[in-house]
Amino acid sequence: MKAKVILKNYGSLLWLLLGIILGSIYGIFFGENIEAIKPLGDIFLNLLFTAVIPLVFFAVSSAIANIDRDKKLGKLLTVMVLVFLSTVLIAALLTLTATWFFPITQHISATVFSPETVKSQNVGEQITQLLTVNEFYQIGSRQNMLALIIFSVLVGFSTLYADEKGTAFKNFLVSGNEVMKKLIILIMKLGPIGLGAYFAYQVGFFGPQLFGTYAKALGLYYGVGAFYFVVFFSLYAFVAGGFKAIKIFWKNNIVPGLTAVGTCSSIATIPANLDGTAKMGVPNYVANVTVPLGSTLHKDGSSISSIVKIAVVFAIFGKDLAHVDTILLALVITVLVSIVEGGIPNGGYIGELLMISAYHLPPEALPPAMIIGTLVDPMATLLNATGDNVAAMLIARFTEGKNWMKSKKNVSGLMEVIS
Repeated sequence: MKAKVILKNYGSLLWLLLGIILGSIYGIFFGENIEAIKPLGDIFLNLLFTAVIPLVFFAVSSAIANIDRDKKLGKLLTVMVLVFLSTVLIAALLTLTATWFFPITQHISATVFSPETVKSQNVGEQITQLLTVNEFYQIGSRQNMLALIIFSVLVGFSTLYADEKGTAFKNFLVSGNEVMKKLIILIMKLGPIGLGAYFAYQVGFFGPQLFGTYAKALGLYYGVGAFYFVVFFSLYAFVAGGFKAIKIFWKNNIVPGLTAVGTCSSIATIPANLDGTAKMGVPNYVANVTVPLGSTLHKDGSSISSIVKIAVVFAIFGKDLAHVDTILLALVITVLVSIVEGGIPNGGYIGELLMISAYHLPPEALPPAMIIGTLVDPMATLLNATGDNVAAMLIARFTEGKNWMKSKKNVSGLMEVIS
């Protein structure tokens, strides 16, 4: 039974890894002649690039259109947003620092990618093109992903404030979101073939030396992830309630942690998280808001992987992750990834597409980022899911006061905070 559960939860991941392994073997064996199968990877990427545009529009706009305007959570929501944003940025900055001390280098003497594909712009031009387009049809281009997200947010709020007159359109957005999620699931079934073909192509041209880049990236991610998990989660718990809170957090975080790794899903970990936060003493009204929203909006593990992916792609394409504008853009992308990817199957790939759009990279930058995302998924899920528990403790500290752990006001539901 345990084997069946593992295969069910990690089936797609195992198939992707099998495709990558077989592709690597073919690439080593056939060398540059492997270019013949590259169209298989191109087809997969083209399908993904095409489907992701309507997916993002429907996912973001329908989520906002369905907000309950009657729930006045006030201080709780404000504190929650600040805590989520702070921890995501701390994780990103820690990873950026690690990339400077342990740089990821490619050491490839020749490249099959044209250097002209990487476009250089000043900060003002980057911000303008990142946030807006000057023609409506351009909103459907993958090069304008952030502009699409902003447009989707505006459509969502417009639908929300249209009240009854916007009901039909809201239903259309919800239905479209479900259809596009199913489409992504269908396309990702081609992932083992598509990624395998691209990996074979890369290994065939670059040789086995390419594995060194991925090995360094994985070592960096799992090293930073483990350090963040142990040290920073303990630090957050200490801020929430001192040494007593550290002990309580780790004692009651075991089951949620195992659930996260076992299911590889933040959503599936929600029940274990709610049980764990209750045992940690987090008031019910805090946990009942923080944990469900955190599962889709709060992604410390994704924050770390976002920076590592950028570092890997920059190493392959000869770019430097050291300039101020480049770093600021990386942090913006990281925050957006944490927000946008929630609730979308294979949502991490949205962040990779956003990265390619923001830095004006060619489509060939996507497979390396996707491969890294696939390989770090277990640790990322662990950090994403259990990070919501320590975030709930921090939110309880700043909403209930420093003596929140001694308080007996574990109010059931949301009625008290709403009133």
